[in-house]
Amino acid sequence: MGNHLYYGDNLGVLRDEIADNSVDLIYLDPPFNSNASYNVLFRGPSGSESAAQIEAFDDTWHWTDAAEEAYGEVMHSGNGAAAEMLRAMRSFLGENDMMAYLAMMAVRLLELHRVLKPTGSLYLHCDPTASHYLKILLDAVFGARNFRSEIVWKRTFAHGNVSMGYGNVTDTIFFYGKSPMRTWNQPFKALDEDQIEKKYPKMDIDGRRWQSVTLRNPGVRPNLHYPYTASNGVTYQPHPNGWSCNLERMKRYDEEGRLHFPSKPSGALRLKMYADESHGHRVQSLWDDIPPISSQAQERLGYPTQKPVALLERIVAASSNPGDVVLDPFCGCGTTVHAAEKLGRQWIGIDVTHLAIGLIEKRLRDAFPKVAFETHGVPQDLSGARDLAARGRDDKNYYFEFEKWALSLIAAQPGNLGRKGADRGIDGNIYFGKTHRAIVSVKAGDNVGVAMIRDLRGVIEREHAEIGIFLTLTEPKKTMIAEAAAAGQFEMEGFTPVPRLQIVTVADALTLRDRAVRLPARRDDAFKRAAREEDRGAQGALDL
Repeated sequence: MGNHLYYGDNLGVLRDEIADNSVDLIYLDPPFNSNASYNVLFRGPSGSESAAQIEAFDDTWHWTDAAEEAYGEVMHSGNGAAAEMLRAMRSFLGENDMMAYLAMMAVRLLELHRVLKPTGSLYLHCDPTASHYLKILLDAVFGARNFRSEIVWKRTFAHGNVSMGYGNVTDTIFFYGKSPMRTWNQPFKALDEDQIEKKYPKMDIDGRRWQSVTLRNPGVRPNLHYPYTASNGVTYQPHPNGWSCNLERMKRYDEEGRLHFPSKPSGALRLKMYADESHGHRVQSLWDDIPPISSQAQERLGYPTQKPVALLERIVAASSNPGDVVLDPFCGCGTTVHAAEKLGRQWIGIDVTHLAIGLIEKRLRDAFPKVAFETHGVPQDLSGARDLAARGRDDKNYYFEFEKWALSLIAAQPGNLGRKGADRGIDGNIYFGKTHRAIVSVKAGDNVGVAMIRDLRGVIEREHAEIGIFLTLTEPKKTMIAEAAAAGQFEMEGFTPVPRLQIVTVADALTLRDRAVRLPARRDDAFKRAAREEDRGAQGALDL
């Protein structure tokens, strides 16, 4: 199957691209926040929310024709339990935002159930806003008998600003199988030093820690009721229930020095369990050992709903095997596909924003330089970019899609795309250093000229930004290049100087991605990078 990244509404992608019974594991973190729309939010270098937000679905969770259509599809889906449950919910809730959300989710859960293999599992990650309703929907779609666990993840630390109530510091992850024969690899939680000393209090002369455990069978087993003469010459009698192992295994334990002999011959023979052979504790339904992503964490991408890779690694490792297919239909910044790639699984990611797709592409290529995947639904070459831009001349929504896609190529955060009011010449931002900023202006038209470069220079000065990026679909004129060069260089002490105003073509961005933009680099890093490129060039010449 390979690895696939899809841009588009996941309902359409699931129906058109994903076959029945083809996916081994599904993880989804569907958006719902009682205080915000489904936004892709980014944070600036200070940690505060960007003033701009891309609203992927302006009316997604309102009762509109789309919600009514989704409701009708569930009613005629052939899944009587899901239809009856959604009808009861509508009777109780009426036509409000929550009901719209549940109708949209119900029709997608039916598709997710269809694509899941009989041995597959689904994990749905949510917060308390709609978790109780989602659990009922999951029971209807997957069958209550296939509910496995309600996992509670401690997603943040104590809230000090709670005065009237309890701090909300946990998320819920519902775990379902499609059938009883699901894939399962027991996860374990490693013990810390204090726990090891407490659980394994005894120590051999070679320093190995151990504890003794009973050899008594928990049930009555007459076939395991035999006297055993150990290597110390003492014959031990079993418990009335019998031993927990047969004679052959008992002898092997003895030969390996794993039997713990009691001080009295009449005492109970026990078994040594060594700390260095233990996997740790079996993971239970409370996950408080995977911390949230800190503000300084290397994996942090500025995506507010980003989950730690360790969380997804646990899920992927527990409910899939190497080579299996993992699907995330709301893949956001790509943590699921990152974990799947790291653990040797195939993966499918779907998201409805160009910005998310671009972010995932960059994340994967940075983390796994040799990763192979195919992106669907976004321009892959210059002709595709021109087609998207041409559609934007007739439909403003397509124009905004072109801008968002172009920004994603160079890893820029969005400006005021699609929002009411003027964008003030700021289509995107790139933050660098601690407080520095590059302003991006995107142009999809054929008529670009030197006046646009002057305008961008004025925006840089007005906003007190350090750098301006003119991202253009059309090749720049010589007068534009000269005007940009006249803006001079931006310099930081200890860093390489870069042009203050840079013209980047979409063609270059398609090839070079974020490397098409020149940002200050430490002089020693730049020197090392130049040396590596020179070595690669020399090696290429030798190969020829």
